[in-house]
Amino acid sequence: MSISDIFSIAGSALNAQDMRMASIAANLANADSITKPGQTPYRAHELVFQAAEPAGSNYGTSFTGSMADPGVQVAGIVQSNAQPKRSYDPSSPYADSTGYVTGSNVSQTAEMVNMIDSSNAYSASVAMLQQASRIDQQMITSFQAT
Repeated sequence: MSISDIFSIAGSALNAQDMRMASIAANLANADSITKPGQTPYRAHELVFQAAEPAGSNYGTSFTGSMADPGVQVAGIVQSNAQPKRSYDPSSPYADSTGYVTGSNVSQTAEMVNMIDSSNAYSASVAMLQQASRIDQQMITSFQAT
């Protein structure tokens, strides 16, 4: 694995976490949204990650027969299967015939936990990039000294 592969891997992780943060922000922005009767309420978006090879990589099957794990990419975005929130508010113009208002299925608590997790993953990738850069600089310095 070359140093450029490390930068590519960390970059893919940063991109994936950036997309995850955008999804979390959209979910939190719609957490308290409600819908008119008969309409579909906002459903929380969840990202699906998968292993990916960086562009131009020479990765392949190792001697054990398994694929290397060189990076991450967003395979897709799915909607949460959680049930929408329903609250009794017969005075609301959005209430159905039984007096219930249907809202999004976003759990603000779960989204905040996801945000902390994503932030930590992003920080770890930045730390890896910084360490790889230091190693790269040390290698260049050691070649110049000889």
